[in-house]
This record gives sequence, C-alpha cells and structure tokens, in this order.
Amino acid sequence: MRKLVFLLLIIAHFTSAQSLDSLFVSANENYRNGEYEKAIKVYEEIINQNAISAELYYNLGNAYYKLNKVGPSIFYYEKALQLNPQNQDVKNNLVFAKRLALDNIEAIPKTLLQKLNANYLQQLTYNQWAIVAVLLAIVSSLMFLLFYFAEIPKKKRLYFTTSMIGFLLLIITTFITYKQYSQSKKNVQAIVFATKTEVRNAPTFNSEEIFTLHEGTKVTVLDTIDNWKKIKIADGKQGWIISEEIKLLSSK
Repeated sequence: MRKLVFLLLIIAHFTSAQSLDSLFVSANENYRNGEYEKAIKVYEEIINQNAISAELYYNLGNAYYKLNKVGPSIFYYEKALQLNPQNQDVKNNLVFAKRLALDNIEAIPKTLLQKLNANYLQQLTYNQWAIVAVLLAIVSSLMFLLFYFAEIPKKKRLYFTTSMIGFLLLIITTFITYKQYSQSKKNVQAIVFATKTEVRNAPTFNSEEIFTLHEGTKVTVLDTIDNWKKIKIADGKQGWIISEEIKLLSSK
C-alpha cells in the first residue's frame, strides 16, 4: 500500500512538472507573438502555483515593460534580482525600466562599508552564502582529518594550515550569511504601483502632504499602522502612504 501511495505521488509530481513546463512554453510563445497580456496571465498562473524562478520573474518583467507598465516591470525585475543578483540581463533591463519612472531621486551617498556590501557581498543571496559556508565547513573538516591522520610533518603542516584558513573563512562567511539574512528581513522594500500618490506626514487623510511619488519608485517600509505604511525613499525623506499603493517585494 505504501509503495502504491509513493508511486502515485511520484506520478502526480511528474505530471505537475510537465504541466508547469507546458505553461511556461505557452507563455513564452505568447510573448514572442506580441500577445503580452496573455503571456502575463500565464506567467502569473505559474507564480500562483509557487513555481517561481528568476527567469520567470524576468520574463514577466519584460512583458510588463512591453506594455509600458513601469511599476510591475520594475517590481518583477527586482524580484528576479532577489533570486539571482548576478543576472546582468535583468540588471540592464531594470536600468531601462527605471528610465520610464518619473521620480528622479538622488540617493544619499553610501559609506565605504555600504559600497562594499552592495558591490560585493550582495552579489550572492543569503542562501548562496549559506551554501558557501557549508562547503567551507566540509572542506575544513576534511583537511583537519587529513592533518590528524597524516604522518609526514610537511603534509601535517599543510593540512593544518589549510584547515585553519578554512575555519577562519567559515566564521567570516557565517557572519556574512547572518548579516545578509537579518538585512533581508529588516530591510523591507516595495515598489510604488499607483500612477501618482501623495506621501503624508502622518497616517491620516487630513494630514499634510509632504511630497509626491509616482509609479515605479522603490521605497523602504519602516512601519505599518492600519492601512498605512511609513516609508523612506533613497534621499532619506520619510512619510506615510496608503498600503494599497505600493507592493512589497516580499510578496509574489
């Protein structure tokens, strides 16, 4: 009986994978034929089945870009970069999409550590850093075992030195993994989807409007009260915006 259930689960999984592949092929065909809205509908159907990938988000961003929908195109390019920060095609298309956005916000200059983090450490996701840490742990442990069992002094020194370097790199990589994970949970970002929205100095409609944002602008979410989000933009300005007018990058 257990074997039958296991076999049925394998068949169901294989059938589901084939179905998703056929949907992806169909969406790509729609895109190539210029039927961008049809392609978007199928891509989003795949996402609703939790079959996400950087390629899927990239294609969805391209489809929205072809329809001149700035907010969704930037949103899905950013989603693709979350999964694959090194994808140069996504980076290039994101630059083009941002040129369509109306808001030209000058970012606060980054410190040396912030530049190091953005230019190098964030080239890998925290999951990828975790994989590096695991590999270093395996290699370092193996080198230490070789040191322990080696009899030739020259080899013992080599294995010991290599294992110590590996353990040092393991500590550094584990720290980076933790910091990247903490930052991803703390640094909640979103994209403005409203064509135009007013940012206020308090979470009420009768509060003062302090600045205006347009579709496609990236913001950092600092707090939530009822149906309002407190946000910060790249130049450091802060204010309150209606929750429905932005879409969190942590959502689908």
